[in-house]
Amino acid sequence: MAEALLRSVAGDRFEVFSAGSLPKGLHPATIATMNEIGIDVSGHRSKSVDEYSGQHFDCVITVCDRAKQSCPIFPGSASLHWSFEDPADAPSEQQGQTFRRVREEIRERITSFVIAR
Repeated sequence: MAEALLRSVAGDRFEVFSAGSLPKGLHPATIATMNEIGIDVSGHRSKSVDEYSGQHFDCVITVCDRAKQSCPIFPGSASLHWSFEDPADAPSEQQGQTFRRVREEIRERITSFVIAR
């Protein structure tokens, strides 16, 4: 969600990459939740942070506490940590609501980030 939201909010101001420490695939609720706001992520794929090993980034943002603990160091990159609940961990009957709430929390943080840059 964060990758797609940053692209949506910032347009082409940033070159955006996204990866996880333990990628599990694109959650169906992510696709549905993003479609609700007109963003199609159905063509995205879950990537491992290992795909970016040795690359330089101006800024690396982790978005959950589990990722912060296992994210590799990218020398020379500014590091930010934004703690968001992993909506996939919510009970199934609460996932839709949790995905929407987390989507909006991420969008608000990204909007502030883009404005500050």
